Amino acid sequence: MKKVILKAKLKNRDDFEDKLSEIDLDFSAIYWQHDRIYLPRNYKKNSNYPRLVMRTEMKAVDKPAKYYLILKRHIEDSGVDIVEKTEIKDYETVVNIILQLGFRPTAEVSRRRQDLKMGEGTFIYLDKIENLPGYYAKIESVLTDQDSAVDARLDLQKTFETLGESNFIDAPYAEL
Repeated sequence: MKKVILKAKLKNRDDFEDKLSEIDLDFSAIYWQHDRIYLPRNYKKNSNYPRLVMRTEMKAVDKPAKYYLILKRHIEDSGVDIVEKTEIKDYETVVNIILQLGFRPTAEVSRRRQDLKMGEGTFIYLDKIENLPGYYAKIESVLTDQDSAVDARLDLQKTFETLGESNFIDAPYAEL
């Protein structure tokens, strides 16, 4: 799946939420995610190499955690992210496969997250990243074959600016 993703560090979480509430958009309940990020042994920054993420997600304390394997590849020259997400049952076995394929663990990111759907194929996430000050918002827009990544990114920037945010961040959370 092709996506354009834009993140911003929020000036004020409550103001951001209030502006969305004014247009009848409300976030989901808070849930927890923990990502373990793996890179290929020959990884070079800005080289379009894939990243693998093992995600643990807990949406409710009375339900079991869900586990996902996520393949991410950021295509630098287009600004598009290729993302494939698969639910897995046996976390330990998949981690062993990842290691045998030559990927190495590089970072871990824990967050409390809320989400909302903002139309067909567009999602906003409100994140509180463990060990980082403040709150972050991320908007993802799924691209069709007819969509322009440049136009989609401009639309996401306009959405953030309409909500009073302009402190855009290009780095993954693990690099902040």
